[in-house]
Amino acid sequence: MARQIETRDIPRIRELLQRVLGAEDYAQLERLGGLTNRTYKTTLGNGEIYVVRIPGEGTGDMICRADEKISTTLACSLGVDAPLLYFGDGGEKVSRYIPKAQTLCAAALQEPERIAQAAELLRRVHTCGKDTKVPFQVFSMAESYEGIIKKNGVPMYADYPEIKEAVAAIRQSLPEPALVPCHNDPLCENWVQGADKLYLLDWEYAGMNDPMWDLADVSIEAGYTQTQDNQLLESYLQRKPTGEEQRRFLANKIYVDYLWTLWAKTRVPYDGQPMEDWAAERYARLKGFLAEFGRLEAAVCR
Repeated sequence: MARQIETRDIPRIRELLQRVLGAEDYAQLERLGGLTNRTYKTTLGNGEIYVVRIPGEGTGDMICRADEKISTTLACSLGVDAPLLYFGDGGEKVSRYIPKAQTLCAAALQEPERIAQAAELLRRVHTCGKDTKVPFQVFSMAESYEGIIKKNGVPMYADYPEIKEAVAAIRQSLPEPALVPCHNDPLCENWVQGADKLYLLDWEYAGMNDPMWDLADVSIEAGYTQTQDNQLLESYLQRKPTGEEQRRFLANKIYVDYLWTLWAKTRVPYDGQPMEDWAAERYARLKGFLAEFGRLEAAVCR
């Protein structure tokens, strides 16, 4: 089902088209996907197609748009995102449309060829040698989200203090990782197959992080099996992972669901029950990963 066009966005879209492209108006407008922002496929009278993004309400509390611009510019320079034409201070964005763009679903990302392509794309970003100076500090962000949740009066889970303590203990048990540029939010909807290659869009949460985060997040979002996890890691590393790398991979699965559970809770006042349900799903999976990590540690100690 096509998403509804927000009439309040139309004047902003027209203003952006005039400012960036010198276009008087669009010929066709189609709403695309997105959890929090509103994104539109915009066709001009001459047939040229662009993508216009309007930032969602409340996103300014959690996203530094100047940082996002740095990461987006890097991604474009590496050829993994669509060419960027305009990035406004408030997060408004105009990009070129990717020809024959196909937004991927979990089933598409589970295909062996796509697993290898995703691993190669992430490796290209992670090994580019750039330090964006953009932080992605998982546990500082978690504290910030906790503050927003409390301010909004959104109830948390009764056992959250125990879960938080367990996550912190895992963090303390692992050495500090080397930080590299990461996407940090590789939802299936952010992967787009173009006519010639795979793209990764939406660099809102990008920043310097453990590269295992991106791999763990792809695995979670695409619902990978153990066999698919093995292919992802081996394709990325170009060898079999060590025991320590497998441990970091699982730890990052825990961090991913921990952080995005809290993020989802911050969105409940804006997005209602669907976001509450999404948070509960992630929270339940987080507990499963914690149990799996405990079993892994017990096996190592035997």
